[in-house]
Amino acid sequence: MAMAWSRRGGALAAAMMVGAAGLSSCSSGPAESIDFAVDGLLTTYNTNTVAGAASGGPQAFARVLTGFNYHGPDGQIVGDHDFGKVSVVGRAPLILDYEINADAVYSDGKPITCDDMVLAWASQSGRFPGFDAASRAGYVDVASVDCAPGQKRARVSFAQDRAFVDYGQLFAATSMMPSHVIADELGLPDGGVVNAITKNDGPAVERIAQAWNTTWNLKRDVDIKKFPSSGPYKLESVTEGGAVVLVANDKWWGAPPVTSKVTVWPRGADIQDRINQRAYDVVDVAAGSSGTLNLPDDYVRTDSPSAGIEQLIFASQGPMSTTPERRALAQCTPRDVIARNAAVPIANARLNPVTEDAYSAAENTVEAGKFSVADPVAARASINNRPLTVRIGYQSPNARLAATVGAIAKACAPAGITVQDVATEETGPLTLRDNKIDVLLASTGGAAGSGSSGSNAMDAYDLHSANGNNLSRYNNERVDGIISTIAVTTDPKELSRLLGEGATILWTDMPTLPLYRQQRTVLTSKQMYAVSSSPTRWGAGWNMDRWALGQ
Repeated sequence: MAMAWSRRGGALAAAMMVGAAGLSSCSSGPAESIDFAVDGLLTTYNTNTVAGAASGGPQAFARVLTGFNYHGPDGQIVGDHDFGKVSVVGRAPLILDYEINADAVYSDGKPITCDDMVLAWASQSGRFPGFDAASRAGYVDVASVDCAPGQKRARVSFAQDRAFVDYGQLFAATSMMPSHVIADELGLPDGGVVNAITKNDGPAVERIAQAWNTTWNLKRDVDIKKFPSSGPYKLESVTEGGAVVLVANDKWWGAPPVTSKVTVWPRGADIQDRINQRAYDVVDVAAGSSGTLNLPDDYVRTDSPSAGIEQLIFASQGPMSTTPERRALAQCTPRDVIARNAAVPIANARLNPVTEDAYSAAENTVEAGKFSVADPVAARASINNRPLTVRIGYQSPNARLAATVGAIAKACAPAGITVQDVATEETGPLTLRDNKIDVLLASTGGAAGSGSSGSNAMDAYDLHSANGNNLSRYNNERVDGIISTIAVTTDPKELSRLLGEGATILWTDMPTLPLYRQQRTVLTSKQMYAVSSSPTRWGAGWNMDRWALGQ
């Protein structure tokens, strides 16, 4: 795991700075503001909750809430040395020393300290009930975070034999929230958050968890004091239309952002009109989600695969709560037609979803092949000729997913399965969890966008019984064991064996049905500089502070 600047990442960043400098030297300088459209809704500042991880928040806040690392243009981990540095001091067990930059402060002037790391670990480790965290991957393997409250250093010790392979994913951009806001909200003294957690003070930690879950919800009249930034941009306001306005953070200790203001817009039904009006300078959305977009001559389009898998995620209650019904819907779903319409191959990945690599074959089992082409006869037999009505939801408007539901409805009708399209603009992980739909059609973790962490070890936890974003509430002790072992395994043969074993179980139990790898479309004005897509949930926003718009 690269904990420092990769050669490619460093060169890319340097090129961006040069590009911005060249822009300002040969024109009147970059524009003062940029408008950026993303897939999901912008409902919370805390992108570590179940809803937050699946939202457009990671795309919006990658350079607002920084960390020791961030995700680069290929989804790779890149060290953010403005924030701090990480040193490996032990391998068995894995021990890491973290040092936050001495100059690092939040936009409200409060220092960034190891208290924020302790809160990040506590909220995402699964050790303390009450936190509505999307994932515990990696953090669950941490035995302790040694932190003297208010200090800039912390030692993170992993449990014996639990050396999490992708430890660079931890304490990275958007993963750490300002603990002092929680302390102020709850009236805790200095160090109160750390002390409550380290002393395992149940009632106090429960209050901290509830505050962590809800304090950072975004609404029109947010109290900006509760939303301090640790990055080049800070939150200025939330518009009536649900956009967030980001402005340069005057307390940022690193290179100032090239553009002083970025407004991040949730994607709406009017995207074609907005592009025609040149209202957006950058658009980062799932390919086909807005139908066939006709670009004006002064726009450029780039398509690339994401690390997220578009899939059917079945509810844990209602008609899809049992395996026969799930298998029946999977049997009549025309995965070949759906993938062909998306102009990509069928995806069979659940435990190794991030990239097509040498391990992909392990999940392309014989069982997977039985669910490639619609078989309404087999589907009808699975439910003993009983009629079945299924509500499939997704975040609308989305032309590609609407067509997908239409294809499923048509193919499943001969099996006696009635498929209803119940998409809304607010549909997401919580809609499935609240039993308002029977199936969520979305990417990894229920996201409208990529949803992926960029790590197979992290994304596989979506099917671990203890994970918040295990939206189907799937519970299989052997699969839990496989996922847990994958997280600390580097031996190729063992990984292939584990993936093959897990795939066979998952195709039998059918907690989800993978369809295809979500493709990404990035549109930019030809006057934009330094915009680069990313296959992860942070998308193109990963280097937003280097963006420049020529005038």
